[in-house]
Amino acid sequence: MHETKQDTVTLVSLLPQQPICAFLSYSRKWFAMGWMEQMRLAWMERALAGLNWTARRRAGAATLPAHLVTGTDGEDAAFFYLRRKRYVVVARRWASGELPGDIDLIAWQGPMLCFVEVKTRTAHDATPAEVAVDSHKRTVLRRLARQYVRQLPQETAPPVRFDVLSVYLVPGKKQEFVHFESNFGWSERRENEWQ
Repeated sequence: MHETKQDTVTLVSLLPQQPICAFLSYSRKWFAMGWMEQMRLAWMERALAGLNWTARRRAGAATLPAHLVTGTDGEDAAFFYLRRKRYVVVARRWASGELPGDIDLIAWQGPMLCFVEVKTRTAHDATPAEVAVDSHKRTVLRRLARQYVRQLPQETAPPVRFDVLSVYLVPGKKQEFVHFESNFGWSERRENEWQ
């Protein structure tokens, strides 16, 4: 049987008419890439937890005090929390070498440079973890942040933000994070004006 031009047109017109959209397939790829990145982060987080557990078992119980182990676990959890929120973490426990103290995490959120102080607790006490970032600690963080910004290769300083991230690692419960973006600024005077 031989096909006529009219039959061909009829067959083509019976096919579903969907607009072809390049952005649809592009967004699917981005969704898949985002999912893959989330899976990779979850795998890295589990691998790090496993390595930490193995190291603690091999080293014995008296290697680090319990509060330091809790702090390290909280910083690890905060690192992955920020990565899941699409921050680019560029430094962990950064110290200048000249000034006392360290900055727990330094990350970029787009063009914003974020200095993050992590406070970890194993229970929900009457006072929240973020209250531990007192005036002295804020002053130390500001000095360290100035030193870090000075060493950047840029001509002008980027916009900067100081965050406090409270991590609650309550045994038997899911990790809980309370993120205070722009918790304090460059100067103590300006903050006192608001109070």
